[in-house]
Amino acid sequence: MLRNVLRKTFRFLGYTVQYGCIAHCAFEYLGGVVVCSGPSMEPTIQSSDIVFSENLSRHFYCIRKGDIVIVKSPNDPKSNICKRVIGLEGDKVCTSNPSDFLKSHSYVPKGHVWLEGDNLRNSTDSRCYGPVPYGLIRGRICFKV
Repeated sequence: MLRNVLRKTFRFLGYTVQYGCIAHCAFEYLGGVVVCSGPSMEPTIQSSDIVFSENLSRHFYCIRKGDIVIVKSPNDPKSNICKRVIGLEGDKVCTSNPSDFLKSHSYVPKGHVWLEGDNLRNSTDSRCYGPVPYGLIRGRICFKV
């Protein structure tokens, strides 16, 4: 009786670990569902919109200008942010705010991207924290649910 219970318990634990590993790989390498919050990407993505993020692009360096990406926040590594890629390495980008009279420009360094929210007046982005390392990109938004 005890042997039967132990066998069933270990079998259940084995399946749990097995399916847990499969789920982890799927979410880490294929993609997942993300709920966006905050006004920085309005009107493209509203707060509480649900989007699907695919993660293969970041592994194959297929991120392009204009893509909307999910990125680990440079200010708070425990949270993710959703921004649009404005510049890739070597691109010249405007680093000043839209309301500034004199515009300043800079080049995106190697291995980095320049990110900005679509709502420029209400977005904390690369204009505040500078270019973001490519390694912080978690995925690219494919579609909005």
